Amino acid sequence: MRAAAGADRRRADRLLGVASRPAIEPDPPLRREAGWLAVHAVTGIPVAIAVLVACVLVVGAPVATLAWWALPAGESFAYFVPITTWSRALTLPPVFGAVAAGTLWWVAPVLARWHARACRAVLAPSAAAVLTARVERLAATRADALDAHAAELRRIERDLHDGTQARLVTIAIQLGVAQRQRTIAPHLADQLVERARAGVEDALAELRGVARSVYPPILADRGLVGAVHALVADCPAQLRLRAGPLGRLPAAVEGAAYFVVAEALTNIAKHSQAAGGVVELGLASDRLVLVVSDDGTGGADESRGTGLAGIRRRVAALDGEATIASPRGGPTTIRVELPCAS
Repeated sequence: MRAAAGADRRRADRLLGVASRPAIEPDPPLRREAGWLAVHAVTGIPVAIAVLVACVLVVGAPVATLAWWALPAGESFAYFVPITTWSRALTLPPVFGAVAAGTLWWVAPVLARWHARACRAVLAPSAAAVLTARVERLAATRADALDAHAAELRRIERDLHDGTQARLVTIAIQLGVAQRQRTIAPHLADQLVERARAGVEDALAELRGVARSVYPPILADRGLVGAVHALVADCPAQLRLRAGPLGRLPAAVEGAAYFVVAEALTNIAKHSQAAGGVVELGLASDRLVLVVSDDGTGGADESRGTGLAGIRRRVAALDGEATIASPRGGPTTIRVELPCAS
């Protein structure tokens, strides 16, 4: 019952041009599916029979005329009405066929759309069910976002503590020794000052790296398209960028999209053995659609690493959707949709 109702709903969505059902929308309860099958039996079967009869009339019109021509003299047959003369054979079947063709052309699409709207009306979940599912999803994504935020803070703290702080301590020691050796061994003091200067440059480079990991400056300077273009240019695989006009998007959306592309291209460079691929950026209604595909070997498994799982966490934190398809033998396609409206 659930499979039949689901198939009807997908057919109705395609006919009405409705976007695919969002992940937060719950399945309709069993009583609604049972009700739809009852409605479908009452309405769908008569409509299907009417359409089938119309098709028979359209196809049968020329056949009826040929059949009358082929019959021996004095014989007759019935084509919904008795065909007994040439005038009837030449007029009635074409009239029936024309009426049936007009019905198929104008009336059948109207009936199909009416039937599809009835399907969606019966199978649509209640507002309370949608709200409950949305709250549950937001609670889960909020927990994931908090976990990801805590992990990001720990990473930044570790980078600062183990990298930048250690360099600054070394610089302080070198400068202290240089100060004490300034009158005793000026040459040694100069060497220590030079090492300290080099250490300052390294510390600044590390600080810039930490800052870029929080929010890449290239996003503020060149926008999302320019930043992604730089990532594509640095990837060893021959990638093509297809980007429509985006304008300036919310900073959180641009940051998430940038890191999704960066992680996807890192996987392409390290694991996919791909020779080429495509990165696509575009807007659909109020959503940013991002697709990264490659011609590599595929077989990407989210359970064997943190990269793909991190993509899902970043996207879910913004109430977006991520679809990852990577069959063995390829290709690998990552599709991400991020809402841009507040």
